[in-house]
Amino acid sequence: MARFHDSALALLRIVFSLLMITHGWSKFERILEGNLSFGDPLGLGSTLSLYLVTFAELAAPIFIIVGFKTRIMALITSFAMAVAAFIAHGADPLAKKEMALLYLVGFLCVALMGAGRYSLDQRTR
Repeated sequence: MARFHDSALALLRIVFSLLMITHGWSKFERILEGNLSFGDPLGLGSTLSLYLVTFAELAAPIFIIVGFKTRIMALITSFAMAVAAFIAHGADPLAKKEMALLYLVGFLCVALMGAGRYSLDQRTR
C-alpha cells in the first residue's frame, strides 16, 4: 500500500483544490464586477475579508495543485474553512456548515502530509 502514497497525496490535493477553486472563482468575479460587499467574520472589514477569502479559495488551491508551498497554502485554506464553519455558519445547522467542515479536514490532511513526490515542493529539495 505504501506504493500508492504519493499518488494518493496528489489525488487528494488536486481534487480538493479543483473543487475549492469553483468557490473562489465566484468571489473573484465579484471583485472584478466591483461588488465588494461581503461578510466580516473577523472584524477586518468586508473588503479585506473578501480579498483574503478569495486568495484562500482561488490562489492558494492553485499553488496546492502544482505542489508549491503546499503546507502553508493548505493551512491558509483550512483557516478560511474553519472561519466559514465555526464563525460565519457557527449558529447554522450541520447541513449548512458540512461542506466547509469537509474542506477543512481535507486541506488539514494536505497540510499535515505535504504534497508528496509529484509536486514542485519535492523538486525544490
